[in-house]
Amino acid sequence: MTIRTRLMLLFSGIVSALLLVFCVVIYAIAEQHRETEFRARLRAEGFTSVELLFGSETISPQLFKLLDKNQMTVLTQEEIIIYNRKNEIIYESGTDYLTIDPATLNRVRTEQEIYWHEGSREIVGEVMARNGLIVFASAVDKYGRSKQQNLALLLAIGFLVSVGAVLLAGRVFAGRLLLPLQRIIERIDTVTASDLSRRLDEGADRDELTQLAQRFNRMLDRLDEAFRLQRAFVSNASHELRTPLTAITGQLEVSLLTDNDPTEMRATMQSVLDDARGLNRMTNGLLSLANASVDASAVRMGPVALDDLVNRAAADVTRLQPTYQVSVDMAGRSGAGPAEFTITGNDALLLTAVLNLIENAGKFAPDHRANVRLTARPDTLDVAVQNNGPAIPAHELPELFKPFRRGSNARHLPGHGVGLSLAERVVKLHRGRISVESDDQTGTTFTMTLPR
Repeated sequence: MTIRTRLMLLFSGIVSALLLVFCVVIYAIAEQHRETEFRARLRAEGFTSVELLFGSETISPQLFKLLDKNQMTVLTQEEIIIYNRKNEIIYESGTDYLTIDPATLNRVRTEQEIYWHEGSREIVGEVMARNGLIVFASAVDKYGRSKQQNLALLLAIGFLVSVGAVLLAGRVFAGRLLLPLQRIIERIDTVTASDLSRRLDEGADRDELTQLAQRFNRMLDRLDEAFRLQRAFVSNASHELRTPLTAITGQLEVSLLTDNDPTEMRATMQSVLDDARGLNRMTNGLLSLANASVDASAVRMGPVALDDLVNRAAADVTRLQPTYQVSVDMAGRSGAGPAEFTITGNDALLLTAVLNLIENAGKFAPDHRANVRLTARPDTLDVAVQNNGPAIPAHELPELFKPFRRGSNARHLPGHGVGLSLAERVVKLHRGRISVESDDQTGTTFTMTLPR
């Protein structure tokens, strides 16, 4: 069942229930009013009969019966029975519609007045206070019940017509209410994996459907970015992997075709080994880049001593590159102890990011020197890595953090353009930010800002 049908049925059901309750209440009030009015008329008939037959000015029972038969205002199937104090019948209209038993007489004397139904007949029994007589007046409210039947028919027709109108109005109402949702569905059907550029019309309202369209558009933005990065990653990774593999294959094929002396063979093997090591480093970088691209909830976080991590990264760089010089400056350290530089993060990913920045700084510095400065602030920790290498052109700075992008100053240096992209993704994974400044006077400085 569609939402439109459910809304229509729910709306129609609620309104129809209210209409039904209204009709039942109206009928019940009208019936109560009819019964009260007819009871009053029966009491009046009984009182009149007692006064005319046993009051101060009386008429004979035969004359009263004659008048009762020919009276135009007499009630339908009316019958009057009067009892004396000894519970003996002293007057009866003679129609024999009603039979009174002793228990009923005793009840009337006890309660002074009773009212009940026998089929369609309504009876009032009352004790006359002045003379102690008991009069029973009964009749059938033909005209009152006819009016009630007409009222019931009118209410039933009105209810059915109203329910039909409510169903029609509910269908139109549900259709208009869900029209924006139907448009959203039609628009969603046009979005495919090969075309994620389409977006939903968000409209000017601030209702739930607008919020749904906004959230869906944001999701499409994230998916579009993910697919774009995936395509770029696969394309660039394929290209970068193909180059060293081609070089390795070519050198080995040449070695097999020629009868080189041991010295040339050793040089070839050394070249192949260097290419294999470069391929290994790039593969590790790609794996780290893939790990840093996952959602933060999938990465295990814990306390990380950033000062210790920076020292470990500096030691690893000097061990792998003996010609590099790394200086570490702990700025802003107070007497708070080691916990001053502690943040919540993933130790392995942060170590990789810092190591890449230090190694990158040493590579592009003429003296292979990298200066690391760790600064503690109230809400953040800053890791600044600086070198005195040539300045990077301003128009190239925004492109440095894209995968496999390298600056113009890196054309003659080894590398694959993965390290800075990996560092940026690690920082974003930790809800931080990374920035770069470069000029001829101060060199190039990369700054990681991580929240505590």
